[in-house]
Amino acid sequence: MKINQPGAHLDQMLRQSRAHHVQLSAMADTKANMLMTLSAVVVTLTVPHVFKPGFTWPFAVLIAFCLVTVTFAAYAVMPKNPPAQKNGPPPDVNDIGFNLLFFGDFIRLDYAQYEAAMESMMNDPSRAYEAQVRELYVLGNFLSRKKYRFLRLAYMSFLIGLFASFLTMIVTVMIP
Repeated sequence: MKINQPGAHLDQMLRQSRAHHVQLSAMADTKANMLMTLSAVVVTLTVPHVFKPGFTWPFAVLIAFCLVTVTFAAYAVMPKNPPAQKNGPPPDVNDIGFNLLFFGDFIRLDYAQYEAAMESMMNDPSRAYEAQVRELYVLGNFLSRKKYRFLRLAYMSFLIGLFASFLTMIVTVMIP
């Protein structure tokens, strides 16, 4: 990556984009927390009524979907940090999937490797911008493929559970 004219305008753009990613991540965490809380409350209020005549299947369906919702929501906010592998070969700092500015990646380097990679990057404005662009790319991919994907599945599970429970209740009432 070659930056012809580094400057404050590029710094501001990258800073604003990074802040936007952080805000999107915080919003996803908040939504997942709401879904987990709502599903847990629904399960807590539903369990005592599961064995009432006519309500067994509708409430069992609702509880099952709420548990699936909690699972997806928890997975959406679960840290996705690969374990540090000190015995294996060090990661390639030039690989597009490696983000020198993200702790989950740079912890796989020993300090000397990290310091050398940071020194090299900070002494070359084009590489510094490249590292920031790579960070935005990796963070955006993480948000899209992990957090928001599983958050969407959690929402879908909760909604499908509500409708499936309602339909099960209607079928149970109509067919004695």
